[in-house]
Amino acid sequence: MGQNVDIEDFKNHHVLYGDIGASPAPFVLGYPFGQNTEKLVYKNNYKPILGLGYAFRWFSLRVALPILPGLRKEKYFGQSEQYSLGFDYSFRSFYTDVDLRFVKGYALKDGASFNTLGTSNSPHLILPGVGTLNMSLNLWYFRDNAFKMNALQGKRAHFEKEVHTWYLKNTVNVFGVANEHGSLIPESLQDPTRNITRSSQLTALDFGCLPGYAYANRINNWQFSGWAGIGPVIQAKFFTSTSGTNGFLGLAPRYDVRFVGGYSSTQHFLLLSATFDNKSIRFNPLEYKQYFYTLRLIGGIRIPAKKVPLKPPNRPNSAKSPLI
Repeated sequence: MGQNVDIEDFKNHHVLYGDIGASPAPFVLGYPFGQNTEKLVYKNNYKPILGLGYAFRWFSLRVALPILPGLRKEKYFGQSEQYSLGFDYSFRSFYTDVDLRFVKGYALKDGASFNTLGTSNSPHLILPGVGTLNMSLNLWYFRDNAFKMNALQGKRAHFEKEVHTWYLKNTVNVFGVANEHGSLIPESLQDPTRNITRSSQLTALDFGCLPGYAYANRINNWQFSGWAGIGPVIQAKFFTSTSGTNGFLGLAPRYDVRFVGGYSSTQHFLLLSATFDNKSIRFNPLEYKQYFYTLRLIGGIRIPAKKVPLKPPNRPNSAKSPLI
C-alpha cells in the first residue's frame, strides 16, 4: 500500500504532549411541575484536568489527573467525583472508541426553595447521592480512505490539503442517572398522579446508526477539522420508583459533533479540541437529558526517531588457493 498523499504521518516520531481541559456533565429533567417550573437543571462541580501523553508508531498512552478543586464554589454546589476511561483504535476507513464516564455529586440549580426539610446557605439544593453513568461503544466508517482519525486529532498526523467525506456511526450506549438517597425530584414538586415523578433511577440501553459528514483542511500550518451527524436510535428505557421498575421501548434522537483546530507544523502543535455528546430518555411527559461537554487545549512536540545504521554483514576472508 502506498502512503496517503493527503496526510503527513508522524508514526515514526516520538510525540510528547500535554493537555488541560474540563468536562462538565449537566443534566435536565423536564416536566410541567407547576409553580412556573418547566425544567430542573442539575450541575456537577467539575474540575480542570491535566493530561500527559506519549505516542510512537502503534503505541499511545495518556495519563490524566485533576489539578485543582472544583471550579464552582463548594458551599453552593458541593463536591463532585468524576472518573473516565477510554480506548480508541483506527484501521483504514474505520475508527472505533470505547468510552466510560461516571460522575457523582450534583446540585439542583435554584433548588433550595423546593427543600421543605430544612434551610441551607446555598441557593442550590446539594445532592451528594446523585450520580450519572455513560458507557458507549462506537464505530465510524468514513467513505473516503484519505480521512484518518490520527490526522483529525492532529497529534500523530495532520492533513496536507482539504479532505471531506460522509460517514456512518454505529453506536451502542448504556446510560442513566440515580439518587442513592431517594427520589431525583424534590418531594414538593412530585405529581401525586404520576409515579414516575417519584423515580430514584432512570436508565436506558440504545443502539443505532447515524449518518454524518466530516471535513478537514490545513492552510499555512493552520488546521481545522471535525464532523457532525444526526439520527435516531432504538431505545429500551426504564425507571425505578417506590412501586418497582417499569420498562418501555421507543426511539430517541442523537447527534454527533466533534471539532479540532489549531496550529500544526512538523516539529510542534497547539490544538483546541471540543466534543459534544447528548443522551436523552423520554417518558411522556417526563424527559431526561444528559449532556457531556469536553473542551481541551493540547500542545506538544514531535521528535524524529534516530535511524540506526545498518551494519554490513560479516563476510569471511576468502583465501586464494595455491597454484599446484
